[in-house]
Amino acid sequence: MNFVDFRNVWLAYNDELLAARDFAVEDITLQTRDGEFIAIVGPSGCGKSTFMKLATGLKMPSQGSIHIDGAPVTGPLKIVGMAFQSPTLLPWRTTLDNVLLPLEIVEPYRQQFKARKAEFVERARQLLATVGLSGYEHKFPWELSGGMQQRASICRALIHEPKMLLLDEPFGALDAFTREELWNVLRDLWTQRRFNVILVTHDLREAVYLADTVYVMSKRPGRILEAKENPLPRPRDLALTYTEGFSKVVLELRTRIGEVRNS
Repeated sequence: MNFVDFRNVWLAYNDELLAARDFAVEDITLQTRDGEFIAIVGPSGCGKSTFMKLATGLKMPSQGSIHIDGAPVTGPLKIVGMAFQSPTLLPWRTTLDNVLLPLEIVEPYRQQFKARKAEFVERARQLLATVGLSGYEHKFPWELSGGMQQRASICRALIHEPKMLLLDEPFGALDAFTREELWNVLRDLWTQRRFNVILVTHDLREAVYLADTVYVMSKRPGRILEAKENPLPRPRDLALTYTEGFSKVVLELRTRIGEVRNS
């Protein structure tokens, strides 16, 4: 069974745009295997973030159908975790309390939070340790570096053990060294847990390093122009990014997006 299943999906953002046939994305058909890591790339404004909203149930398609984990999407999904370019940690909460936040507001954990708080705190501590933040549980966001904040943001997205993680340019604001460190953090978390991942990124090296399949979108209205199966074997480490095979895949994608920009 496909985990993500888009069938002929079109979206106009309001009735007026729909009447004018002015779509943000059009005719998207895309299926992913359970546990697959995919990346979406394309020029700015092509509809990558719109695709994310559709995949989470924050927007309903104007036409077509979307199924996630075998069920039709009819509204916001509880099985999804999300992280963005900005960590958006609450400044008055400690790192630990920021990570725990979804368990306080997402059912069924919300009802169980007081009774199971010790268990949830231990889960959060273990997750923070996994991403190298052991010892920073009681620090506030302003006491953390940008990379540390983004690590905490990813922990917050995973604390309720979602089946799917959606990442919208999560490392775009970080320096190159920190960004590569977090590629490996994400790689290791995915390897351990095998949740489904949709990564939206402008960084083609990031897409090729992390993803099983890279989808190239057209200019607005966004369409899927190509699904590039990643031929690079797993496990991957950063030394791979300096090889001819890695550069070849990145160049193929860069050439394709250049064609899209100039079309």
